[in-house]
Amino acid sequence: MSLETWLAYTLACVVLTIIPGPSVMLVVGQTLMRGKTAAMMCILGDVVGSIVLTGLSFAGVGAILAASTVLFQTVKWVGVLYLAWLGYSQIREARRDGGSVETSVQTHSPKGSFWRSFWAGTLTAIFNPKAIVFYMAFLAQFIDPTGDLAVQLAVLTVTSSLVVMGLLTGYAVLAARARKVFQTSKARRRMGYAGGGFMIGGSALMAITR
Repeated sequence: MSLETWLAYTLACVVLTIIPGPSVMLVVGQTLMRGKTAAMMCILGDVVGSIVLTGLSFAGVGAILAASTVLFQTVKWVGVLYLAWLGYSQIREARRDGGSVETSVQTHSPKGSFWRSFWAGTLTAIFNPKAIVFYMAFLAQFIDPTGDLAVQLAVLTVTSSLVVMGLLTGYAVLAARARKVFQTSKARRRMGYAGGGFMIGGSALMAITR
């Protein structure tokens, strides 16, 4: 793989990742409601899910999904409903916890919720069938068939993972700054609504994407 090919791939990853999608919506929602630690766990899960998608795509799952409309739609709607359920759960949690007592938004979340954020990021990435098909078509454009396939796949996977982690972290930092501005329980409840709304918005975006 030439340096020019790698740079072109990196630029393509940046452009594709920086456009808000389900993963961005999820990370922003997690940051607003649960803070930076939960957001970073969510980002880590998204990276793991993306690596799994890369492997599935080159294993031929992408071709199967592309050839089967029913299977594609089934996987797609599982992802849509899962992300919508996460959004609804966050709104419900905000209504339950946003009582009349003034509390700080810096309240620590239990470790279990951080792992829930990790799995939310992982499953949101995996249950995006369009991403599987996309990875299969996209990565192939940057692979030299005469070169070492394993090495090229490793380089492309590491590159895309670093790009995704860096850009999603940027979104999380921006959301965390907005979160710090509001310190009352009323503001916290509204942030929970906003975070859940972002997740539901992400599910709607996934639903209308063919």
